[in-house]
Amino acid sequence: MQTLEITRPDDWHVHLRDGAELAAVAGHTARRFARAIVMPNLLPPVTTTAQAAAYRDRIRAALPPSSEFEPLMTLYLTDRTTPEEIARAGASGIVHAVKLYPAGATTHSDAGVTAIERTQAVLETMAATGLVLSVHGEVTAAQVDVFDREVAFIDSVLAPLIERLPDLRIVFEHITTRAAVDFVLAAPVTVAATITPQHLLLNRNALFAGGLRPHHYCLPVLKRERDREALVGAATGGSPKFFLGTDSAPHAEAAKLADCGCAGCYTAVAALELYAEVFEDAGALARLEGFASWFGADFYRLPRNRERLTLVREPWRIPPWLPLGGGRLIPLRADTTCRWRLA
Repeated sequence: MQTLEITRPDDWHVHLRDGAELAAVAGHTARRFARAIVMPNLLPPVTTTAQAAAYRDRIRAALPPSSEFEPLMTLYLTDRTTPEEIARAGASGIVHAVKLYPAGATTHSDAGVTAIERTQAVLETMAATGLVLSVHGEVTAAQVDVFDREVAFIDSVLAPLIERLPDLRIVFEHITTRAAVDFVLAAPVTVAATITPQHLLLNRNALFAGGLRPHHYCLPVLKRERDREALVGAATGGSPKFFLGTDSAPHAEAAKLADCGCAGCYTAVAALELYAEVFEDAGALARLEGFASWFGADFYRLPRNRERLTLVREPWRIPPWLPLGGGRLIPLRADTTCRWRLA
């Protein structure tokens, strides 16, 4: 039996929802990760430091009393966000990032930014306070092909933003293309990226294997095999610019199978184990610790965790479904075997 012991990892991009959904899923993340950057796209969105503090309390209340999991809070950037609110967030000690959703880009993003130029004063304040801008990197213009939205965002938004504000720290979240990998590698040290398990494991053929596969539908959408290979190379290559961010997103089965199905893959119940499979297949298990446990903490200027976690190479079955409020949640790779499990 093979074991792998690493520093307890962190998830630098996760959706925990609220209410009954929060209670159903928070434990999956807390069991594997010491900390997580929690997305603010609730309804209504988390746009103030006071709302972030209240949401943090609700997350903690949803966990077992013995849990030491630390939620790292974010604010939802809108056209109306003020520099004063950013200053409060920076001084709070609990808000670690501000999330840029281009309006209409993904789930609950309708209140997002309509034009990046409208947030210039806020972004200048972020650069001064050290808050990280976490970015959903897609344009939403109808004339841009859905598979080209990330590349178009790099050219039209991200590259000019870095040039205007070279001190602003940016996490390019859930990158999906070879172009994004190349861009991050060439960018200044102020720019890093997260990579999800689904984008490491699957290419866009998985959306149509034997029929339409709604549980493989996420945003940004899966891309070509050459893009997946580039992502695996980035994740397993040892560069501190790339680190773990699951983008785990719980949606009830009924919402995924609807006429207009929700985007998102739920991976929290097996996320670390699935990353281990990717690194093993790449012959890079020794580099999993840096990607999962070190590089994100370093970029966010937080101490690395001291606790250790052990993975065992022993097959187990990912559940076919999980309870979610009054419905069912279908995880990625449901009812299939995973080669690694938590000790």
